[in-house]
Amino acid sequence: MEQINNSARTRAERRVEELRGFYSHLLTYCMVNAGLFLINYLSSPHHWWFFWPLFGWGIGLLCHGLSICRRGLWGEAWKERKIAELMEKEKLQ
Repeated sequence: MEQINNSARTRAERRVEELRGFYSHLLTYCMVNAGLFLINYLSSPHHWWFFWPLFGWGIGLLCHGLSICRRGLWGEAWKERKIAELMEKEKLQ
């Protein structure tokens, strides 16, 4: 039983680290792009170039977020539930 708890704790710790990495990425994205907006506004308000890094980096941030979400939706816990579900169906037939 203790080994199962340790395994669950290890998975939970890994998940927390993944989420912390994403939140850190998101915060950095917001801070840097706010700074780029300010620089753009103060230096050349007639030409909005800050959208390009915002868009490019946003694609990377989106991919990072989707990878975190995917692991949550179809990760180990989902796999275990699905195996149990299929085994139960097999038992009923």
